[in-house]
Formats: sequence, structure tokens, C-alpha cells
Amino acid sequence: MKYQPESLTVKRGDTVVWRNRDVVPHTATAPGKFDSGLIANGASWSWTAGQAGRFDYVCTYPPGMEAGVVVQ
Repeated sequence: MKYQPESLTVKRGDTVVWRNRDVVPHTATAPGKFDSGLIANGASWSWTAGQAGRFDYVCTYPPGMEAGVVVQ
């Protein structure tokens, strides 16, 4: 019930992949920036970093998980 790693640094153009290895669905949601929707157990979702900055994201189901990605 946590993101691993909790912080990640990538370059613009890199693709970040979230893989759900938990028993419940999760999201990777940075309001106004990206939203994976529900990622089922065993599924994955990817996002390509298009602009530099820090993107803090959370899981909206269940809430409480937090992490961030820094795009250089």
C-alpha cells in the first residue's frame, strides 16, 4: 500500500510506468497533470514526461498513498 520508489527523477521524454503489484486497485493521480484511473492488480499504466517540474501524485483509491516524480 505504497509507491516504490516514493520519489523518482526522470528527463523530459522519459516514460514512467506504474505497475500494480498490490491486491487492490490503485491510481496515480496528479490533479490537473495526469490521472491513471484505476490500475487493477497485475496491470500497469504509463505516462510520458512532457514538461519539466515536480509532479506530486496520490492514490485516490484508497487514499493515503503519496509520491512524486521530478522531470528535468
